[in-house]
Amino acid sequence: MDQLRAIRYFCKVVETGSFTNAAATFNVPASSLSRRVADLERSLGATLLKRSTRVVRLTEIGRTYYNQVNDILRQLELSNDTVRSYQTIPTGQLRISAMVEFGEPILFPLLEEFSQRYPQIILDVRLSDELSALTRDEVDIAIRGGYAPNERVIAIKLMENQFIAVATKAYLSRYGTPNTPLDLIHHKGLYYRTPNGPLRWISEINSQWQDVSAPQVAVSNNGKWLLGKVLAGQGIMMAPKWLLKEYIDSGELQALSLSPEVNITSSDDFGIYLLYQKQRYLVPKVKAAVDFLVARIKQLHA
Repeated sequence: MDQLRAIRYFCKVVETGSFTNAAATFNVPASSLSRRVADLERSLGATLLKRSTRVVRLTEIGRTYYNQVNDILRQLELSNDTVRSYQTIPTGQLRISAMVEFGEPILFPLLEEFSQRYPQIILDVRLSDELSALTRDEVDIAIRGGYAPNERVIAIKLMENQFIAVATKAYLSRYGTPNTPLDLIHHKGLYYRTPNGPLRWISEINSQWQDVSAPQVAVSNNGKWLLGKVLAGQGIMMAPKWLLKEYIDSGELQALSLSPEVNITSSDDFGIYLLYQKQRYLVPKVKAAVDFLVARIKQLHA
């Protein structure tokens, strides 16, 4: 018995919900495909599928087996893709996931330049602050702010991700300029909501990290909306320095000088990282994108 073929047949039956649909995918008779799956069950000594005239369903052990072998098939396809693509021209669909606020000001202009250099690569860009795992989310490259992840991926630090507190001069004239973190209790806070909840403002006071968050007046995962509110003089906002730079340079916003400093983390390892699976780097389209983005972003934000 060709076990690998039988496993592929079995997985396709599960995905399509019928032997007939699975057989059509492989262009083989349904009876032949059914026999292959039955042979697989006999070799395993277990019933993987419950068959009826209308529907095919997984048994309990069948579901466990499907989850395991389906992961193996995906990994095999990745390996095949690597071999087929080795030393070829970068081409095909490239799936990139990046933080929402990173996309428009930094990533998109660079991708225009990348597309001119590699016109045969089709970009599929998704902006999201959530990513469970590269292996499950069908992403070639991810750009995330925070810490280097523990999952088994390559993480390249692209740039620092220092957060600073800002407000308009009009707001500070009305409510006063805070000089210490504890002064923030008398102000209005605009908070960005991450997948783990609103960002806390913390400061190291008397050798201890303390929550110094101002009372909330707005919370959102939409950075543009929050930025609009701070520009309208409705509160104080903590955001990445790279995101606020143009507004500070133009005088629209004023960076607060607080002593001791206020941050959103006590770690020194906070930054923006480019993530990818090690084996995917051998695929020309992924290698081209990784090398290009790392070089250009480090050049622009050294």
